[in-house]
Amino acid sequence: MTPEPVAIREDMIRLGQFLKLANLADSGTEARDLIQDGEVSVNGETETRRGRQLHCGDTVTVARPGGEQSAIVA
Repeated sequence: MTPEPVAIREDMIRLGQFLKLANLADSGTEARDLIQDGEVSVNGETETRRGRQLHCGDTVTVARPGGEQSAIVA
């Protein structure tokens, strides 16, 4: 599956915020839990910091039981 581009307003967004914006998490609590559980990767590397700064071109992937979901910061 090709990652969907998700536009941001500024030149940077934090990972927890992006997960919600890209509909990869339904809430901040779910975003936090996914990150803490090691289910989120940025550019292919597992990320455990909710405040990680993302920039245009970064790819965020969430591992789900039914498969992975990805989005690109645009």
